Amino acid sequence: MGHAHATSACVQSDSIKGLAQSIAKPAYHRLLIAEPALRRAVPTLIIAFLVTICIGAVVQVVDQSRQKRSAIKHDLAALAELLAERLDRQAVARTDRAALDQPAERLNSLLPELVPAWGIASGRRVIVIGENRRLLADLPINVSVEDVAGILQTMAAIKPAAADGDAAPITELTLFGGASALAARHPVHSLGGEVLVLQEQNEAPWRSDAALSITLSATTGFVVLILGFAFHWQSTRAREGDIINDAVRSRIDTALNRGRCGLWDWDLSRGRIFWSQSMFTLLGLDSRSDLLAFGEVNALVNADDIDLFATAKALVAGETDHIDHAFRMRHADGHWIWLRVRCEVASGADGDLHLIGIAVDITEQKSLAERTIEADLRLRNAIETIPESFVLWDADNRLVLCNSYFQRLHQLPDSAVVPGTPVETVSEVGRMPQVRSRLRDTDGLAPGARTFEAQLDDGRWFNISERRTKDGGTVSIGTDISQIKQHEQKLVENDLRLRATVDDLKRTQSALERQASELAELARNYADEKTRAEEASQSKSKFLANMSHELRTPLNAIIGFSEIMGSGMFGTLGSDKYQEYCRDILTSGRYLLDVINDILDMSKIEAGRMTLDLEPVDLGQTLTESLRVVSGRAQAKQLALTSEIEGDITVSADRRAMKQIAINLLSNAVKFTPDGGRVHVRGRALDDRVVLMIADTGIGIPSQSLARLGRPFEQVESQLTRIYPGSGLGLAIAKSLARLHGGSMRLRSCIDRGTVVYVSIPRHAGTPLRSAA
Repeated sequence: MGHAHATSACVQSDSIKGLAQSIAKPAYHRLLIAEPALRRAVPTLIIAFLVTICIGAVVQVVDQSRQKRSAIKHDLAALAELLAERLDRQAVARTDRAALDQPAERLNSLLPELVPAWGIASGRRVIVIGENRRLLADLPINVSVEDVAGILQTMAAIKPAAADGDAAPITELTLFGGASALAARHPVHSLGGEVLVLQEQNEAPWRSDAALSITLSATTGFVVLILGFAFHWQSTRAREGDIINDAVRSRIDTALNRGRCGLWDWDLSRGRIFWSQSMFTLLGLDSRSDLLAFGEVNALVNADDIDLFATAKALVAGETDHIDHAFRMRHADGHWIWLRVRCEVASGADGDLHLIGIAVDITEQKSLAERTIEADLRLRNAIETIPESFVLWDADNRLVLCNSYFQRLHQLPDSAVVPGTPVETVSEVGRMPQVRSRLRDTDGLAPGARTFEAQLDDGRWFNISERRTKDGGTVSIGTDISQIKQHEQKLVENDLRLRATVDDLKRTQSALERQASELAELARNYADEKTRAEEASQSKSKFLANMSHELRTPLNAIIGFSEIMGSGMFGTLGSDKYQEYCRDILTSGRYLLDVINDILDMSKIEAGRMTLDLEPVDLGQTLTESLRVVSGRAQAKQLALTSEIEGDITVSADRRAMKQIAINLLSNAVKFTPDGGRVHVRGRALDDRVVLMIADTGIGIPSQSLARLGRPFEQVESQLTRIYPGSGLGLAIAKSLARLHGGSMRLRSCIDRGTVVYVSIPRHAGTPLRSAA
């Protein structure tokens, strides 16, 4: 993982590896890609090789043991068969009876001669048994009788010897001493017994071969492990070296990028150019790892600044060995950037000439130099246009800069205002103004600075300020303050007048303070009276509410009894006058009940106890019902009632309140409209509100009375001159109910032409309305 990161960093920062690595880069990249896989595969291959060696060694040891055991068995069987055959031949050849009668002595001396050389081995015994299992001979001869007896006793329980022509059977047995042995037996017909060959297995037959195989395998494994550790150590060092190398290259590239520099490696012999990644970044080009052709680079260079072809010829010809030149190159966005290239010719290992160096972006320096020139021109223009005399001297009292005002003031010729002119020369050539008086003011000034006022012979005043610059020079500014001096004189005169005015103002201030205290006392009295008036108004509202409740109960009884008497429910009254009186009582009672209801509603609204039961209300249906209520009175006065409602208009409001607003306004319109007049009702819906308009051709309202209408008990006519009955609460209740819904009511009227009432109600109660046009 770490090496993969290092490889990625190497790919990004390979811009400074130079021409040689650029040529060999494909193979280098393939090596970098394959290296992680090789590093993981080598340990695996080593382990697999060691496992293979171990398995091979085990298989070899097992196979060698099996082959040795098989060879021993074969030798034992062959030896037993060969000895039996030779014993039979010896018996046939010797026919003397004495030899036959003493076979034991004869066989003990003859048996070593019968055993071939290949049949002699360590731990091998040969025993010849006669009839009745009598020991005839044994080899080696020094075997004890007890050992032979034990062997014969062990063999007694073993399968008998094979018949003629059969191979001698091999038997595994355990001797009395605990040692294991292989035994081969074969019959000897001439002796009536058999020959027995034993091979003791004191050590495993594979032990020596196994030790050799293990030694070879261990040696081979040790060598392979050493090679694996050497590879791992070398790979780790190489990886650490790559990481360090990549870190160094990354830091150099970062420095180049932050310093806006780029590396050049120009192969003058082949005409190929290598650029670092930072060089591509400077020009806004896509980074490339291959070499650039001369034509590609020359196409980006501004031909007015440098001729790369002529420069290359001069370098190849040896006319110069370095270049230090500033020129422009085209950015990928199309604009030009300034570069300063400093390169030197170097010879490669193959003798080829390379121009190697660095290119620095100096666009900001060029732009700064241009801005400095522009700023200098602006400064000179600003100094020239100021209305003061300005002069700047250097540390050696030589002229640096002055404006034309200074030149005119001192009457200097053009030759005397050349930069570098000593101050003595300027004083000699020019006419220095004569100072009549000098007023010094040195408080709070820096060392070497001075400011003073001087009056000239012609009466003008100048304020001369001199300051030291950081480089030891002096800047002097002379300002004409003649008008300021004149203003100061006028200010002195005005000050005297102002002092007199201040005395008058102080006297006036005393009078105003007394008036202010009186006004404060009046304000406190007004606040007290206002509080008492509000308390009285609240007491009035409570009294009206209580009295209205107390009056409604007997009025309901009066109205009920008058209706019963007028209808003759319990018989006639006896006279038509009584019937007329009953109608008057009923009419007056209903009128009085309406007035009391209006007073009670108004008192609830003023006391803040009126609550709205909001629900969707169809404005068209409400207006229709309201028109039906006032239609009787309108017909009695021969009034034309018309309505205009735009479709279905639904508003979230209190149904009873909306109906009361409509009835109150329609009742007023019918009441104040003369016979034969007209009352028009219109309703329309806007975006956030509905508008109800009631217009009549009545008597109209004077403009001075419109402001107070809508307040409780307010009427246009006075109590002495009015001819229309009413309590003056209709408009007040309608206006208050509209405000409870978050709406408003406005009136427009003209005497003898009529009145128009506008009521605006929000479609959702409680939503504030925008001002209507």
